[in-house]
Amino acid sequence: MSSIWLKNSNSPEISHNVQHTLTIPIKRWHLAFAVIYSSRAFLSLQKESLANINAKCGSIVLNSSSESIVCIQPNNGFNIDQTSLTQLLEQKSLDLLRAFEGVHGITSKLQTHAKLGIHGDSEDIARRKAVFGSNTYTKPIAKSFLHFMWEAFKDLTIVILLGCSALSLVFGIKENGPREGWYDGGSILFAIFLVIALSSLSNYRQSRHFEKLSEVSNDIRVDVVRGGRRRLISIFEIVVGDVVCLKIGDQVPADGLFLDGHSLEIDESSMTGESDHVEVNARHNPFLLAGTKVVDGYGRMLVTSVGMNTNWGLMMSRISIDSNEQTPLQARLNKLTSSIGKVGLTVAFLVLLVLLIRYFTGNTKAENGKREFDDGKTKFGDVMNAVVGIVAAAVTIVVVAIPEGLPLAVTLSLAYSMKRMMADKAILVRKLSACETMGSATTICTDKTGTLTLNQMKVTEFWLGQESVNGEDQGYWIIAPFVIDLLREGVALNTSGSVFRPSLESKLELSGSPTEKAILSWAVEELKADIEELKQSCSIQDVETFNSEKKRSGVVIKRIGDNTTHVHWKGAAEMILEICSSYYDCSGILKDLNDHEKAKIEKIIQGMAASSLRCIALAHKQAHVNEKESKKLTEEKLTLLGLLGLKDPCRPEVKKAVEDCQNAGVSIKMVTGDNVFTAKAIATECGILKLNQDMSNGAVIEGSEFRNYTPKERMEKVDKIRVMARSSPFDKLLMVQCLRQKGHTVAVTGDGTNDAPALREADIGLSMGIQGTEVAKQSSDIVVLDDNFASVVTVLRWGRCVYNNIQKFIQFQLTVNVTALVINFIAAVSAGEVPLTAVQLLWVNLIMDTLGALALATEEPSKELMENPPVDRSEPLITNIMWRNLIAQAVYQIVILLCLQFKGKAMFGVNGKVKDTLVFNIFVLCQVFNEFNSRSLKKRNVFKGIEKNNLFFGIVGITIVFQVVMVEFLKRFAGTERLNLGQWGFCVGIAAVSWPIGWVGKCIPVPHKPIFSYFR
Repeated sequence: MSSIWLKNSNSPEISHNVQHTLTIPIKRWHLAFAVIYSSRAFLSLQKESLANINAKCGSIVLNSSSESIVCIQPNNGFNIDQTSLTQLLEQKSLDLLRAFEGVHGITSKLQTHAKLGIHGDSEDIARRKAVFGSNTYTKPIAKSFLHFMWEAFKDLTIVILLGCSALSLVFGIKENGPREGWYDGGSILFAIFLVIALSSLSNYRQSRHFEKLSEVSNDIRVDVVRGGRRRLISIFEIVVGDVVCLKIGDQVPADGLFLDGHSLEIDESSMTGESDHVEVNARHNPFLLAGTKVVDGYGRMLVTSVGMNTNWGLMMSRISIDSNEQTPLQARLNKLTSSIGKVGLTVAFLVLLVLLIRYFTGNTKAENGKREFDDGKTKFGDVMNAVVGIVAAAVTIVVVAIPEGLPLAVTLSLAYSMKRMMADKAILVRKLSACETMGSATTICTDKTGTLTLNQMKVTEFWLGQESVNGEDQGYWIIAPFVIDLLREGVALNTSGSVFRPSLESKLELSGSPTEKAILSWAVEELKADIEELKQSCSIQDVETFNSEKKRSGVVIKRIGDNTTHVHWKGAAEMILEICSSYYDCSGILKDLNDHEKAKIEKIIQGMAASSLRCIALAHKQAHVNEKESKKLTEEKLTLLGLLGLKDPCRPEVKKAVEDCQNAGVSIKMVTGDNVFTAKAIATECGILKLNQDMSNGAVIEGSEFRNYTPKERMEKVDKIRVMARSSPFDKLLMVQCLRQKGHTVAVTGDGTNDAPALREADIGLSMGIQGTEVAKQSSDIVVLDDNFASVVTVLRWGRCVYNNIQKFIQFQLTVNVTALVINFIAAVSAGEVPLTAVQLLWVNLIMDTLGALALATEEPSKELMENPPVDRSEPLITNIMWRNLIAQAVYQIVILLCLQFKGKAMFGVNGKVKDTLVFNIFVLCQVFNEFNSRSLKKRNVFKGIEKNNLFFGIVGITIVFQVVMVEFLKRFAGTERLNLGQWGFCVGIAAVSWPIGWVGKCIPVPHKPIFSYFR
C-alpha cells in the first residue's frame, strides 16, 4: 500500500481525495508521511540546484541553516577554482562533470582551447601557476651535514677512541695541569674529529649528488599543444589548461580529462594497486590521473590539476631518495672489509694483551731506563694514563686495520664516473650498480633504428605496384588522381604524427616518430597533401594503433562528403602484402595480386631492403554495406596502394664503436623489427657482420625461427646469432634469458613499452632518451640520452674503469694495512712498545680512507681497458697480480721499518723520539710513492697519462704538505721531533725505492688461476 501511495502522491488532487476517505488517526499518519516525503523531495531538488550553481559559479558555500545559498565567483581570473577541479578528479564523478557542462565546459572555464591549447606566452603561464600552482612536488627534508656527522659518531671504534681520549684528557690534566696535560688526549680527539668530518663531508656530497640525479631522472619531456603548435616541454613546466598529447608508453604528467583519442588504455597500478588496465573514453571514464602509464592507444588530455594538487604529487612528496643503494661490488667489499677487520681485531687484542702483561710485570721502561710500573710506588694516575695509552694504541690498530675506505672508494669511483658520463649529457644513470655491472658485460643486444642509425628517416623510393615512381624525374603526375587521393588520405588519417605550418612562408613543423615524420613530409611535399583539410573532411570511426606483433596500424574513416566508409592500413611491407589481394598500377587500373605477382613485389621489397631501406606499405579497402555498421577494421582482400623506401643512414661513429667492443671481447647482437634483408645490410655496414660472412651457420635468423626452436636448440645456437630480424619484444626477452642462463652478463637496449620485460630481465637495461617511452626508461638502469650506440660503449668503458680503480685502491690499502699491523705487532711483542702512536695511525687512516680513495678512484679510463676481455663477476677481487704487487711492497716496507725500529738509534745516533719520527715519516712517504705504483696493476710505466690527472697531483701534494707540517710543526700534537735535511733526504730516498721495487715486481710472472683455489 505504501508503494501505491508513494507513486500516486505526486498528484495533489489524488492525494486530497484519498485523505477525505480516511479516518482521523490515519489522516494524521499520512500527513506526517507527506511532510517527510516532501522534505526529502525538497532536499533532492536543492542538491540539483547546488550542482547547477556550482557549475555556473565555480564554487559554492552552503549556510548551516540551509535556508540560503551563497554563490562565490572565484576571484582568480578563471571561472572555476582548484578545489572544485581536485574534487572532480578525486571522486571521478560523471554527475559533477555534467554539472560543470562536461569537458568542454571545464575547457571554457579554464580559458583554453581543446584543439589549440593555451596561448602559452610567459604572462599566461605565470598567471596559471599563480592560481593553480606549478607541476612540482614538495621534497622531503634532505639529510644535513650534521646528520652524517652523528651517524659517523655511532661507529663502535670511534666511540671507544673517544672514551680513551676523554680518559687521557682527564688524567693528563690531573697529573700535569691544564696547560700541559691536554696534549695527548686533545690530539687524539682532534684527529678523530678530522677523520669524521672528512668522511661525513664525503657522504653528504654523495647524498646531494643523488638528489640532483633524481631531479634529472624525473624531468620527463611531455608533448603539449600551445597556440596550436605541438612542442616538447619539461613535465615541470606543465600548467592547468594545457592540452597534452599521450601515446603508448607515456606517463600521464598531471591530473586531467580526456579530450579525444582512440583505444586509450591506462595502467593505474601505481595509484590504485590494480593490475587491470582501465579504458579511458569521453562517455564512461574521461578521468586521467598523474603518474599512471599509457599502455595502448593514443589521445589528448586537458590538464586540470598539477603538482601537490594531485594524489601523485602528495605521494611523491613523501618518498625520500635512497642514496644508500648498495651495489654488488660494495657488498663484496663489505665482506672483504669484515674479513680484514677480524684479522685486525685479533692483532689488536694480542697487542693489548702483550702490552698490558709487559707493563704490569715491569718489563716496560721509560726513556730514562726506569721501569714504568713499580708495584706500590707508581701513582694511580700514572697507571691509568699508561693503560689508557695502551688501549688507545690497540683500538687505533683496529681503526687502521679495518679498511673503511673501500666502500667509500666504490662510491667515489661510481659517483665520479657517473658525473663524467653525464657531463656531455649523453648518459643518465638511474641505478648506481649499473655502472660497475656494465664493466663485466659480455654481450650487448642492441636495437637498430636510432641506436646504430641516425634516426633521420627520409622517403627515397616509391613503388606503385611494380612501377618505381621518381618524384624528381617523372613526378607523381603520372599516377591516377584518385590513387593520389587515397595515398594522401592513408597518410594523413592513419598516423600518430602531426603537421603544423604557422604561415605559408614558414617551414613545416612535424611531430611524431621519425618514420611518421618522414612519411608525412613526403605526402605534404611530394603529393601536395593538405593534412588539416583531409582530417576535417573525414571522421575517424575506429583505430588500431601500431603494435610490435602485427607491425602495422589501421584506421576506419567515413568521408563526410559522400558518406562512404574506408579502411586504411600502414606497416611493414611484407606484413601488409600478406593481407592484400589486388594492387593499383599508375593508371589506376585494379589488378589481381596472385602468387606470381606477389612474388614479384616481394623481390622489389627485398631489393629495397638490401639497399638498407626500411620498407613501408600502404593498403586500402572501401567498406561494403554490411561492413559499415560494424565500424571494425578489415584485414583481408585489401588493395595495395604503394611501397615506400625510407633511408636511415648508419651513424658514422658506430663502426668504430662496434669494433672496440669486439676487440674488448664483447659480443654485439642486433635485434630489430625490420626484415632480414634490411637487417643484414645495416649489420654489415656497422661491422656486426663481416663482408662475405657465411650466413648458413645461424648468424642471421628471424624472430619466429628463434621462437620456434626447442629450449635445447636455443641454448646451443644463441651464441652464434649476430642478427635477429623481424623480432618481437618477446623474442628479445627470450634471447636475454638464454644468454643469462649460459653465464653471460647481458646489456640490452630498448625504447618501446613492450621492451620493458627485456630491460628488466637484463643485467643492464639501457633505454633510449629520444625515442624511448617513459615505461621503457623507468624499466631501465641507464638512459642513453642521445640514442647513440657509441654512448653505450662509453658506459662499457667507464664500467670497466670503475672496477679497475677499485682494484687499484684495494691493492694500495691492503699494503698499508699489512705493513702497519705487522710492525706494530712485532714491536709490541718484542720491545713492549708501538712505534706508531694513536694520532699517527689516525693520520695514516685519513691518508688511506679519504685522500687515497680520491686519488685512485678518480682515474679516467685508459685504452688498455678495452683491449682486455670482460672481468668475470665470479673472479676474486684480489687477483694474483694484485697479491704479487702487494707482497713486494709490504715486505720491503716491513723490513726497512723493523730495521729502523730496532737499530735506528745506533744507525743515526739519535734518541727514541727521533727514531720513532723517522719510522713514522718513512712509513707515510712509502705510501705516497706507492700511490704512483698503484696507478697501474700490470703496466710497468706507472706515469703514463699522469699529466691529465690534476686531482691525483693535488692529493699527493696535500699529503706531503700535511706530513711536513705534522713532523716539523705539530710536535706535541703528533708526538714527533723535528728532522734535519739529511734525515729528510734519507726518508725520501728510502721511500723512493718503492718505484724500482714495483717495476721489478711486475716482471715476475704469476699463474692465471687464483692462488687460494690451490688450497681448496
